[in-house]
Amino acid sequence: MSGVRVLVGTRKGAFVLSADGTRKDWDIQGPFFGGWEVYHLKGSPVDPNRIYASQGSGWFGQLMQRSNDGGRTWEAVDKTFAYAGETGTHEWYDGTPHPWEFKRVWHLEPSLTDPDVVYAGVEDAALFRTTDGGQSWHELPGLRTHGSGSHWAPGAGGLCVHTVILDPVNAGRMFVAISAAGAFRSDDGGQSWKAINRGLRSNHIPDPDAEVGHCVHHVAQHRARPDVLFMQKHWDVMRSDDAGEHWVEVSGNLPTDFGFPIDIHAHEPDTVYVVPIKSDSEHYPPDGKLRVYRSRTGGNEWEPLTRGLPQQNCYVNVLRDAMAVDTLDSCGIYFGTTGGQVYASADAGDTWSAIARDLPPVLSVEVQTLEG
Repeated sequence: MSGVRVLVGTRKGAFVLSADGTRKDWDIQGPFFGGWEVYHLKGSPVDPNRIYASQGSGWFGQLMQRSNDGGRTWEAVDKTFAYAGETGTHEWYDGTPHPWEFKRVWHLEPSLTDPDVVYAGVEDAALFRTTDGGQSWHELPGLRTHGSGSHWAPGAGGLCVHTVILDPVNAGRMFVAISAAGAFRSDDGGQSWKAINRGLRSNHIPDPDAEVGHCVHHVAQHRARPDVLFMQKHWDVMRSDDAGEHWVEVSGNLPTDFGFPIDIHAHEPDTVYVVPIKSDSEHYPPDGKLRVYRSRTGGNEWEPLTRGLPQQNCYVNVLRDAMAVDTLDSCGIYFGTTGGQVYASADAGDTWSAIARDLPPVLSVEVQTLEG
């Protein structure tokens, strides 16, 4: 029988939740790396036993971990990340120059074809790659040395590459998103990059329509329709139908268009999920009601999904990498909260249940679908 494995990164370790295809009874393993912040875990799409994890500590710095047995055991791999060439400076919050400094790995994106190839989005904003299963990491400097790079300034969470998307049809095409610079696309395997922010408008920057400077929170792509992108930004839910060349707002009837995660149903490219929060200063659900919103029309028309979610006195947040979907016939949706709950829906969001409670604050959620 098929099953799922949910990979959860938290502020005090990593957890692996597993269930069979019914997704009713869950086994919880962990914490792995207890006491360490685990910003992101993600499994290889071509080897279900291979998982990578970003383990960090304010005292001991960044470590990379790899599992070859589905998360049961782990081994530390190379923790060295060095910027290529002359690093120069980027803008700080107040516009003053600030040297590029490596702080942590925010996002890991394994190759669609090779389990030993992984891309890492880091803070300060840069893109790294390993081709030997994490033993060594090398910067793809074309992103950080983009002509606008010296003008990138950090968002509230830092200057981070938090989204990396590998195009499933065009092997040379990649997308990244940076807080707070915007979205970028490469058509040559990460060697050179183009800013793709036309149509984004951000009232909190000097030029609301600038080429860069927009605080993008997350970007999602459906494998069956790779030219269509959905974005949750710092205010506004956006859509592009031309690989990021142009964006239009699709916030529609959302109660608030501020939030962090966005994801797409595995089998329905026009079914999109977001989790609105009240504002950029009040990081909790409107009225204390935790609601996932679903659009079946590719945006603009949204419905609240509440069944099984707390509808009073709930003041958690859902972070940008803390939502994921499985690929079973009845698509499962998963998200984790800063209150330590992991919620799952086995019916595309119609009903929800908590599959884990009282974990440390959840930083990321990823899912592996396991074939029987």
